[in-house]
Amino acid sequence: MSSVDWNEKAKRLLKSELVRRGVGSEDLVALLENIGVEETKASIDSKISRGTFSAAFLIQCLNAMGIRSFVPEVDAQMIVSESIVLYKTKKTKAKVKS
Repeated sequence: MSSVDWNEKAKRLLKSELVRRGVGSEDLVALLENIGVEETKASIDSKISRGTFSAAFLIQCLNAMGIRSFVPEVDAQMIVSESIVLYKTKKTKAKVKS
């Protein structure tokens, strides 16, 4: 199984939304300021370039751009199956959580 570069995926996801809406870094600074988030053009460029921004920053950007519905593209390589977790309760010996 190949390793997924999640930072690269996050970077591409945000950049594609910015391009789709014709929003540059300077525009994003102003839009974020409108919702009470203070960032500089340099800090935004740096975060996006690294792809290491928080989920909160992503949501702030989407909200600032007026995006109310967001469905990221997910390909087969990004999907990771979760393991089944067994846990015990007082009423039953074991339950399966999937």
